Amino acid sequence: MADETAKAQVAQPGGDTIFGKIIRKEIPAKIIYEDDQSVAFHDVSPQAPTHILVVPKKPIIQLSKAEDSDAALLGHLMIVAKKCAQDAGLTKGYRIVVNDGPDGGQSVYHIHIHVLGGRTMNWPPG
Repeated sequence: MADETAKAQVAQPGGDTIFGKIIRKEIPAKIIYEDDQSVAFHDVSPQAPTHILVVPKKPIIQLSKAEDSDAALLGHLMIVAKKCAQDAGLTKGYRIVVNDGPDGGQSVYHIHIHVLGGRTMNWPPG
């Protein structure tokens, strides 16, 4: 986890991201859901037994930079996250996380939702 925190401190917005490459199928991912607005796949560095990322195809760099016109898309991402959690069998619950900026732990500047489950989540989270 400290590795992700370190990555977040040096990550910069702008340019292409690994998520853009996954969306365009330029690099492989274990995709579990895709529609015209989003794609969901297993995280390559899971922080829980189930760790799914839900990513919009529109490259919004971070939540704090989202426009009011992105409201429907952001809501859609939450519904996709819920469906992915159900399909993954997370019947006892799960955690949804959106990191924003360096202090929020954001290491990829393309907004994404983490769906974490398969174990009891601790509080406070970090």
